[in-house]
Amino acid sequence: MKEPVGEAVVPPSRDRDGHFPLDKVTFGVAAGLAVAFLLWGTVDSTGMGETTGTILGKLTSLFGWLFILVSALFLLFSAYLAVTRYGNIKLGPDDSEPEFSTFSWVSMMFATGMGIGLMFWGVAEPLTYLTAESAGSIPPGRGDPSTPDSARVAMEYTFFHWGFHPWSMYAVIGLAIGYFAYRKGTGNLVSGAFGPLLGHRATEGPGKAIDIIAIFATLFGSATSLGLGALQISGGLDNVFGTGQSKWLTVAVIAFLTLCFVLSAVTGVEKGVQLLSNANAVAALALAFFLFVVGPTVFILSTFTESLGGYLTHLPTMSFRTGAFGGSEFLNSWTIFYWAWWISWTPFVGMFIARISKGRTIRQFVVYVILVPSVVSFVWFSIMAGSAFDLQLSGAKDLGAVLAEEGNEGALFTMLREYPLASITVVLAVFLVAIFFITGADSASIVMGMLSQHGKEEPMRWLVVFWGVAQGAVAGVLLFSGGLGALQTLVIIVAGPFMLVICAMCVSLMKSLRAEPYESTLPPRVRRAVLHAQQYDTMEHHTVALAAYGAEPEEVTDAGEDSPRT
Repeated sequence: MKEPVGEAVVPPSRDRDGHFPLDKVTFGVAAGLAVAFLLWGTVDSTGMGETTGTILGKLTSLFGWLFILVSALFLLFSAYLAVTRYGNIKLGPDDSEPEFSTFSWVSMMFATGMGIGLMFWGVAEPLTYLTAESAGSIPPGRGDPSTPDSARVAMEYTFFHWGFHPWSMYAVIGLAIGYFAYRKGTGNLVSGAFGPLLGHRATEGPGKAIDIIAIFATLFGSATSLGLGALQISGGLDNVFGTGQSKWLTVAVIAFLTLCFVLSAVTGVEKGVQLLSNANAVAALALAFFLFVVGPTVFILSTFTESLGGYLTHLPTMSFRTGAFGGSEFLNSWTIFYWAWWISWTPFVGMFIARISKGRTIRQFVVYVILVPSVVSFVWFSIMAGSAFDLQLSGAKDLGAVLAEEGNEGALFTMLREYPLASITVVLAVFLVAIFFITGADSASIVMGMLSQHGKEEPMRWLVVFWGVAQGAVAGVLLFSGGLGALQTLVIIVAGPFMLVICAMCVSLMKSLRAEPYESTLPPRVRRAVLHAQQYDTMEHHTVALAAYGAEPEEVTDAGEDSPRT
């Protein structure tokens, strides 16, 4: 397919043999920054925590409105692309086909984007909103704790934080990267989406700076999530075997799982990541279905229905609420924090989703990346939180007190203990956290490898191993030294400037889409009909032209497409 006239297309950097060499500048600077911040967090975790906490406080108080506004615009922009003619454009040539089945595609994006977070917060977050006494954890509109009205508000805000908004952030960056990588041939790079805006500078200093920030956010964002996942796994082991929770046990968990996800990552997306993601999906469905059957089934169905209706009804209000007239403590502590956290994950998740979405249309991409995972999240929270809420509201178990005493990592296991076959479901939950841990980390390793090697789809194995081990090392060292929370805050701070990068990507994407040939924006059936009509018109034109030169009918038929044009 020919490129539209006047569009700046940045080719990927290859050597003379057509191979993708190591990007020494991007890799070297990113690795150096990683070591520097790792040392800071290890040597002076308290100082790092105070510094990053102060910066984050200023960021949320001064620019919280911007996070709210931009996050809503990402959702609107994604919807616009899906419902207009641009939704027919493929992430790749017009004749390209998807590489993965729909089930594997959705499983991989879901496991990578939110899997471990859903396990950690599936019970803890809604329960916090329901029972919290501090202003920073009370959603706007919630009344007395542990009442039915408070439970309704708690579920609506849980849906809000895990629904359309975060997935639209993943969608816009994934769309931009996938479009430019597979349709324009720029390689799997964040900087590759800036050709229409930066021109040749997208492969030079400005572009490399963008990719370095993406590696930085991916490494430390995934490392902090791995640390949280390891805490939950050690909590599950304590719940099953009574091992107690210690830093050494948690670090041992990180070391073991690091070995697992490195082995998975080096097998590539087609084998390791796809296999584990499918196993994830099956195991998660089994746990959710079991709890749905043995738990308060009718209450869960009612919770899903009413919470979904409340979420959709109040979505516009929640999307643009900034706390100007009250409730800023909750918004700063949860909503803005979440928006910044999702944005810090967009380089990694967006690149990975782009990697597995070649051959999909923009409309398919938006629907499956935003709508389908959001609905799955709603179902998951309805089952997990609905089961916990039934215990809390009926007085059967004061899970709020347990949450306050034992922390977030044990909330899921304590809830499962109140239902049949607890010894099996708790083990299954620990297994799920571990597999989500592995799939998220090996996907991040592959993404950082692509960013370090000019966007190569299958980066060098030693590069994938390096970044995989780096994730485990950062999580383990900072968890042991007490600097994990400070690092999490640091990653969220990076989301501020990267949010502006994503906005620029949207402009670049829109500029390129508007330059697309009109026939590429037509529905597939219409496009095929138009091409067929054009071919027929060409044949008709050739027939008339040959007849004018005195050719016999059989000679006209045989001439076909090889006939000379007049």
